[in-house]
Amino acid sequence: MIDHLQALDRWLLVSANNAATPALDRLMIFFSDRFVWFPAYLVLVVALCYYVGRRATLLLPLLGLSVALADSISSRFFKPYFARLRPCHDPDLSATLNLAHGCGGQFGFISSHAANAFALAVFLGLALPPRFRLAKVMLLVWAALVSFSRIYLAAHYPSDVLAGATLGSLLAWGCYWLYRKGAQRWYPAAPTA
Repeated sequence: MIDHLQALDRWLLVSANNAATPALDRLMIFFSDRFVWFPAYLVLVVALCYYVGRRATLLLPLLGLSVALADSISSRFFKPYFARLRPCHDPDLSATLNLAHGCGGQFGFISSHAANAFALAVFLGLALPPRFRLAKVMLLVWAALVSFSRIYLAAHYPSDVLAGATLGSLLAWGCYWLYRKGAQRWYPAAPTA
C-alpha cells in the first residue's frame, strides 16, 4: 500500500514538472517567491486594519501566530524529524526534473510554503464576515497556486504539500477559535433594539 502511494506521489510530481514551459516557469517561480508575498502582506494588513477596525488588535496577532506556528512547526520539527529528501535532491529522480528555480533545503516533508499559505487563507476565511466572499476565494486560490508551484518546481512531492496545507489549516482553525473567544470577550456585539 505504501509503495503504491509513493509511486502515485512520484507520478503526480513528474507529471506536474513535465508540464514545464518558460511562461509557466516564470509564473510558478513568482508564486513560490516569498519576497513577492511581503508587499502583498503589507497591503493585506492595511486593508484588515481598515475593514475590521479595532478588532485588528486581536485579529492580526492571531493571524501572525497561525502563520508563524505553521512555518516553525513545518521547518523546525517535521523536516528534520522525517528527513525526507526533496524530489530535486533525490538522486534517482533529480536528473530527470526541470529545476527552473533551483532546489532549496535538503528536506521537504512538509511544505512550509503550503502550511503558511493555508494558515493565512483559512484563518482569514473563517475570521472575515461573509461580505468578503470574493477575498476569501482569492486567498484560497492563491494558497492553492502557491502549493501547486512547489510541486511544479519539484521542491515538494504532492504529499508534502497536502500535509503542509493540512497543518496550516488546523493551526488556522485553532487560532481562529482563540480569535472568536477573544472577540466575544473584548468586542461584544452591540445590543440590538
